[in-house]
Parts: sequence; structure tokens; C-alpha cells
Amino acid sequence: MTPPHFGVAGWKNSGKTTLVCRLIAEFTARGLKVAAVKHAHHGFDIDQQGRDSHNFRESGAREVVVVSEKRWALMTELRGEPEPGLEDILARLAGSDLVIVEGFKMGAHPKIETRRLESAQGSALAGHYPGIVAIATDYPVHDTLPHFDLGDIEGIADFIEGYIRSHPARCVG
Repeated sequence: MTPPHFGVAGWKNSGKTTLVCRLIAEFTARGLKVAAVKHAHHGFDIDQQGRDSHNFRESGAREVVVVSEKRWALMTELRGEPEPGLEDILARLAGSDLVIVEGFKMGAHPKIETRRLESAQGSALAGHYPGIVAIATDYPVHDTLPHFDLGDIEGIADFIEGYIRSHPARCVG
């Protein structure tokens, strides 16, 4: 079974990453073991050329694990396989109490939409993308969904906890 998860989605520069970081800090302060998943739209590399782990991947290893006394990381090369779904990633995070998911706009999981007046560049996600159950914004909105000020981290965290409790089937796989 996957841990409870809740998403944050929005257009570029809408405050997603800032909100995720602040929610992670809030939930951690509340005593939860929090994991985070971020969807990247482009190729990315967390490894550096010349490092042993990079050389292992370049040599053809599908998965490489780097382990130290402070952390460990698993890198998986897809080598032409399809991008894993959110459920596949969540299954690897079974030791967490809560997973905050950034991005994955098209996923059916529940999520809060971020909106910033300064970066408004597209239509609202709510009503056009699945799973939007609330809005966090820095300007007044007229919407039937619950909405919060982007800075109301405690209120947003309370909403997420309440949503997970009242809709467990939507938040746990």
C-alpha cells in the first residue's frame, strides 16, 4: 500500500515549489515523516560527469545506488522504457507518513492549485485538470472550491490533513 499523498500543481512560477517546501517543514514540525515527489518535464541529471556513479550509468547500469552514512540515492535509467506513473513512485516511498507531490497535473490524485497574480499565464487548472480540490493564491478568487492565501501554510496543512482523513481512498493507493 502506498503512503497518503496530496499534490500541489500550477503553472510555471505560480509558487508550487515554495508551497511544497513550506508544507514539508510544517508537516515535519507536526511529527510526520514526509517524502516529496517532483515531476520534471525535461531530462535532468542529479549525477556529475566523472563521478563513479555517472560512469556506472554511462556504462549501461539500469539502476545505480549511492550510499553514505548521511544519505542514499537510487538513480534509474529508463533506457527507452516509459516514464513510471505516480503510483509506481509512491510504492517506493512506503516508509513515509505523507508524500507531497509537485506537478503531475494530469494525475487523478487530490491536489491544491497554486496561483500567483504576477505569474498568471494560463487558465485556471480547476475545472480543466483532474483532482483539484482547493486553491492557494495571492489574490482574491471567486471559485466554489476551498481557497487559501498562499502564505497560510498552517491552514493549508490543516486542510490537507482533513482531506486525507475524510477521503482516504483518494489519498492512499
